[in-house]
Order: sequence, then C-alpha cells, then structure tokens
Amino acid sequence: MKVKRTFAAVMAALIIAAFSGCGTSDNGGTSSGGQVKLLDTSEMFSGRDLESGYDDSECTVITLSGKTADISGEGASANGSRVTITAAGDYLISGSLSDGCIIIDADKKDKVRLILNGVNINSSGCAAINVVQADKVFVTLAKGSENILSNAENSQITDDVDAVIFSKDDLTVNGEGSLTVTADTGHAIVCKDDLVISGGSYTIKSEKKALDANDSIRISGGSFTIDSGTDALHCENTDASKGYIYIADGTFAITAGTDGMDASGAIQIDNGTYTIKTGGGSQNASVKKDGGFNGDWGSWGGGGRRMSADSDASAEVTKLSASSGSGNSSDTSSAKGIKSDSSVAINNGAITIDSSDDAIHSDSNVTVSGGSISVSSGDDGMHAGSSLNISGGTIDISKSYEGLEGMTIEISGGSVSVTASDDGLNAAGGSDQSSMNGRPGQNKFAAQEGVYIKISGGSVSVNSNGDGIDSNGDVTVSGGETYVSGASDNGNAALDFNGSATVTGGIFVAAGMSGMAQNFGEKSTQGSMMVNVGGQSGGSEIILKDSDGKTIVSFTPQKNYNSVVISAPDVKQGGTYTLTAGTSDTSIKMDSLIYGSGGNFQNGGGMPDGGNSRNGGGMPRRGRR
Repeated sequence: MKVKRTFAAVMAALIIAAFSGCGTSDNGGTSSGGQVKLLDTSEMFSGRDLESGYDDSECTVITLSGKTADISGEGASANGSRVTITAAGDYLISGSLSDGCIIIDADKKDKVRLILNGVNINSSGCAAINVVQADKVFVTLAKGSENILSNAENSQITDDVDAVIFSKDDLTVNGEGSLTVTADTGHAIVCKDDLVISGGSYTIKSEKKALDANDSIRISGGSFTIDSGTDALHCENTDASKGYIYIADGTFAITAGTDGMDASGAIQIDNGTYTIKTGGGSQNASVKKDGGFNGDWGSWGGGGRRMSADSDASAEVTKLSASSGSGNSSDTSSAKGIKSDSSVAINNGAITIDSSDDAIHSDSNVTVSGGSISVSSGDDGMHAGSSLNISGGTIDISKSYEGLEGMTIEISGGSVSVTASDDGLNAAGGSDQSSMNGRPGQNKFAAQEGVYIKISGGSVSVNSNGDGIDSNGDVTVSGGETYVSGASDNGNAALDFNGSATVTGGIFVAAGMSGMAQNFGEKSTQGSMMVNVGGQSGGSEIILKDSDGKTIVSFTPQKNYNSVVISAPDVKQGGTYTLTAGTSDTSIKMDSLIYGSGGNFQNGGGMPDGGNSRNGGGMPRRGRR
C-alpha cells in the first residue's frame, strides 16, 4: 500500500507558517501578544521534521527476523542481526531482532529516514539505533504502528554510545505511531546535536536520562510518558546560544529521579500539558525546613533561609550548595521540576509540578505570561537568580518553602496564590545560596541596591509562615489586588522591607503580628493604614468601611493576627473609617495619607501600635462589638 506525501507536506507547510508567524527576540523580547520569546522559533522545525507521510514504493524495505534481516533495495546491508545503512534515502523497517541493532554510517551530506512499522529491537552490545554519521536522521513512526526499542540491564555500553537510541548528528523523531524505549542500562535517547520530536506517542523508562541532547531539544507535539532515573529532559552545551529546550505543544507525564527539565540554555514553553514529579515529590524534600529560629533574630537577613531548630546545619549547607547554580552534569542532588542555567519563559500550557526541590528554577530570569501552573514544592515554588516577572496566567503554589523568589519580582497580571512555610514573596540579591547569608551579626537592615518587589496588576494571595512579602530592597504597589496572611509570630511580618515601601494604587491588605510590622512610607500617593487590632483568630474577617458604611475592602486571614495594613483607592487623607477585625472595632481618622508605622527600628518607627506621630497616625480607638 502506498501512503502519499502530498497531504502531509501541505500540513507541514501550514504548521511551519504558523511557527514562522511568531514575533521573536533572542534577548527575551516580548511579541505583540505579550508572550516572551527567548528563542527564535521561526525556523525551529523544518518541513521534513513535520512530515510523516511516505511512499513505500520509494523505500528500501528491511524485514527483521530474530537474528537476521532481509533487505530489498539499495543503501543497506546486514551482517547477522546488525543492519548497516550507508546511503541517503527512506528505509521501511518491520519485524524484530532479539539482539541486534541498526547502524547509520552514511556520508556527512546524507539525510536518512527510518520508517518504523512494527519494530521490536533488543540490543545488548550497541544502541538499538546508532547514528555514527549522517547529515540528519529522521525516525518516522508509521501511522498506527507499535514499536519497541530496548537494552538489557547488563548491556555493554560505553561512554561514547550509552543509549538505546544514540545519534552523533541531528535526529528527528516524528509520525503517528507509538514508540516504547526501555533503557535498563544508561539513557533512552541521546543526540549530540539537535533532537527534534514532532509527533507520536512515547513511553520511556530509563536508568539515567530519558531525552538528552547537546545543542537543543525541540518538541512541536506528541504524547510522552517518562520515568527516568535522573533527568527526564536534559540539554547542555558550553555555547551560550545552544543547550536550550523549546516545547511548542505536547502532553507530558514525567517522573524523574532528578530534574524534570534541565537546560544550560533557555527553556521556552509555549503550550502543552505537563505533569512533572521529581525526586519523589515535595514530601521528599532533602532537608526539613519549618521556618524555625523566628525568635530574637527574626528572618535572619530579611530573606535568608532559616534552619529549623532540629535541622542539621551541615546538611543544610550541603543541600543548598548542591541545589544552586548550574552544574548540570554533576548535580545529581538537584530535583527541580523545570531548571535552566539561563532563562525560563512560560507563555501558555497547563503545568503541574510536584518536586522535592525548586519547582521552577532559573539562574537568570523567569517569565510567566499565560497558562496554568500548579506547584507543590519541597523548596521554592519559583526561583529566579535575577528577575521573576509574571504578567498573566494562573499560578497556584500550594506548598513551598519560599513561594516566589528572585532578585526582583514583578507582577503585572494574572492570578497568583502562594502557600509557603517561610516567605511568600522574597526579593533578595545573590544566588540560591543567599539562604546562608544574613546570619546573626550581619547588617540585617541594609537595603540591597537593585532588589525590589513591584505589584502593578493581577491578583496576589499569600499564606506564609515567614514574612508574607519580603524585600531586601524596596516594595512598590501601584495596582492589582494583594492579600497576605502573614505568620502568627512576632519574628516575621506580613510586609517586610529593608529599603522603602510605596503604594500608589491597587488594593493591599496584609494581616500578621505587630512585632516586626511595617507600613508604606511617605512617598506614597495612596492612603494606607496600619492598625493594631488585638489578638484575633485565623478565620476572623477584616472589613474596612467608610463613614457612610460602604465596604471598601474585606479579607479573611487564615492565621492568627493582631496587626493589619490596608491600602485602597478609597482610603483618603481626611476621611474617617471603621475597621472591624474579628472582635475588634477601630475608628480611624486619616489625618495624613499614612496612618501608623511599624515597630521595626530600621525605619525609625515608633512602638508597633500604629501611633507614630511622624506618619500622622494617632492612637486608634478600639471597642468590642
């Protein structure tokens, strides 16, 4: 039966046109649609990458049979169970080899396509498919076919050939069939150049990495079920322009012993559905962290990690050293969901991550412009060594040590919900090892230049056992809605900053304890009040009303609190307001734009009763309802 190329070629052309229409920038520019383009996707997939149709009359036919192979056509030869292809062309392959392999050793200019149509190869002496030399090799999974490639647990692999599918040159896998790859020894698929996957259904189980490439991993679609002993997707190169992972679409169910995706270059995700579990999941975090040492020293550096009282210090140092920075090849303790030594951009898709380490980690920048992200993390929900920017999408971090962490954090859109055992949002300079900075005796109150949190839009909800919003530099709120349930101890604050805090718009409500509480500062152009409300239980609603009884804002904190910071457009200088918090009613006269200042002596604040005259906050009048 002949399957013609025409329809597939037309569809391929249409798909290429769709990819070519993307506005791109190598430096992370933003296209008109708001998506961040770290990579030039216009030529990411060639026409042949996307083409899966073939004409069997034009193929050399290879029929595998136990320890032999029958060949009809030119360009291939068999020596027992070893089939060698030495010329360009299409090779239609079916049947099984009990212990054999297919070797491609062609001219450097040759393009070779293997069409797998019901192939089962187990190999113990070499890779089941071994590309020694070619310009590019295409492996097409014939429509409806089931194909199996594997090696044995005691396979004699070498450092040069250590995978079930191994290619020294560019490799593309596509089609409408299925491929099961089982690597009892070594890796599943290794490509020393560009690895492209543009269709098909894959079930991969590997002792080590599942997909490993040097120059790039590019996926336009397909269905993937991966169970890997180390990284599921790994790409690494010393050339900064390479070593990247680009995923346009696809469905991924990943269970990885170490990282789910790990790239020395950028990672860009434009769409797809992802379920990623790494390192045994968030319940398997390597070091217990519970936000301890909250007493006299508070947050130990305004963003540094705290060791719990029952943690072992040396174990913490070891863990932090292993999980920070790059070191793709040797960093076996890293078990992050998505990790890049460069930048990460998520433009769309549905992503669920359960990781014992950071869920999403970049040594540079993380940007999220759309999609749905659900995270349960044994460490940070999202960590950026430089900037963390959220402009759209829905982010739900249900479990983390710190929710969002970066040198700078900017939220201009989307919906963000964070639950953290330490800080909810943490802006701090330095690498991931900043956790070991800021120990007692250092200048906790020195602001770090270039470190800030900016919220200009979207919705933000934080439930933290450390500081709710913590910046070692500045905090600026100009829009959006932000609600914070801070820790119920006096060593943390719902709003904590070492520089300045300014509010010019938006709704901001933070409930916590008064011991370290801070309010927005005098450069603000929107009214803000900080009020002590006595001890209130979690679940006690906060309601702010104006003099006409109109509700301006309401919020129900999830933990005990005695201090509330509220800013909203309707909070005006000269106005009178009633704040009801649980069993407390407080009448507030806004004699100035800022009412009440915190007890953190860094900013010259008075006692944490909201009565510092510098900010115009008189003593609040409280009554029982």
